[in-house]
Amino acid sequence: MAKGDPKKPKGKMSAYAFFVQTCREEHKKKNPEVPVNFAEFSKKCSERWKTMSGKEKSKFDEMAKADKVRYDREMKDYGPAKGGKKKKDPNAPKRPPSGFFLFCSEFRPKIKSTNPGISIGDVAKKLGEMWNNLSDSEKQPYITKAAKLKEKYEKDVADYKSKGKFDGAKGPAKEVLCEAMGSRALHVVHCEGVQSPEERADRSIQRLSDMSQLTFPFLKKTKSQDAV
Repeated sequence: MAKGDPKKPKGKMSAYAFFVQTCREEHKKKNPEVPVNFAEFSKKCSERWKTMSGKEKSKFDEMAKADKVRYDREMKDYGPAKGGKKKKDPNAPKRPPSGFFLFCSEFRPKIKSTNPGISIGDVAKKLGEMWNNLSDSEKQPYITKAAKLKEKYEKDVADYKSKGKFDGAKGPAKEVLCEAMGSRALHVVHCEGVQSPEERADRSIQRLSDMSQLTFPFLKKTKSQDAV
């Protein structure tokens, strides 16, 4: 059984794996008191396998085929082979952007136009620097708009939930975490579902920026401290 899930079926074995297993059993029968040198044993098995004819290998091929049938049958009873993740409903409400992402949407085209050939990562870094240099009053229009979008999203989610289709297992847990960290980290909740490379880069830059302010406030010197 697999270590992660004790109920998960044992993995299927190849023809060569069955051959090595047979060799090991033969060795134990002939030399029960002699310990196996695995490096040397594996080398000898490999050399022997290479010299075997197709007819000699056919026995192990059949064993592998039978084991594959067993594995496929057990996996079918066990469940989805890749973790059983549910497909997202395309009709589900999409999480709204944060104030930072609204800011990025406005200024990304301007940065690209004035810096031809600039990389996605450098654009995101520049946007992060610009955002951090804004005063609270300059950020407020974006934050206000984001709050209105969030309010609409919550209403849409409520309507969606009433139809019995919404799975909010992941959303609330992350929002609680972000609220515990502070309001400046709430953008982490709203950027879920972002797919474009530009937005993923923006998300990384903003997360690093927020974490530096939330977790390591003592690293940020004030102007008065710099003057000293």
